[in-house]
Amino acid sequence: MTTDIRIERAGHLYERAVFTGDTDALTVAEVGLDAAEADLALARGRLVHARFLDDRVEDARELELFERAAELYARLGDARGEGEALFWIGTFHQVVREDTPTALPAFERALELATKAGDRLTLSYVLRHLGFAEQYAGRPEAALPLFEESTRLRRELDFRPGVAANLIALAHVAADQQRPADATALLAEADTLAAACEAHAVRRWVTEARERLDLS
Repeated sequence: MTTDIRIERAGHLYERAVFTGDTDALTVAEVGLDAAEADLALARGRLVHARFLDDRVEDARELELFERAAELYARLGDARGEGEALFWIGTFHQVVREDTPTALPAFERALELATKAGDRLTLSYVLRHLGFAEQYAGRPEAALPLFEESTRLRRELDFRPGVAANLIALAHVAADQQRPADATALLAEADTLAAACEAHAVRRWVTEARERLDLS
């Protein structure tokens, strides 16, 4: 393990301010530490979310961490970071609280910022969860292009576990649209892809989808 370079630099800037009188160095140090804190809050929030997915027990720290990250990124003018943090705020409301209406403004702002920053990975996540919102609302025809675009971006990025996960979502849409043959094919592709990249959890999702859709 090594000390984050921004924390180490803050130490040097502190010394410059104290021993040379360059108090402007303090502002530079604070910006660096804000960026480090934002990154840490986002990373820790994602770990808390992963634990929720395992035990399904809400931890209030999750929302606090993502909101702190979004606040700091916005202060820094970091559109990419702010967009990612806002996506996770939306995900907390949609997945943990099962409150999609509250999630939508965060997703929409995240979509705008991720597009502006050219952050294709976050964009793929936002589109996926907007697809879920349409699906939950009983609009598979609106969900389909969102899942398809998310999948296209993930293929470009070679994010194979994410592609496999999206193929499961597309299979559910196909089933909703009375296309069982397409749903079966999509799940088969998802299973093959997940096996190839050792995404064992995604393979379990495939099995669950087959049972839920009666396609086993």
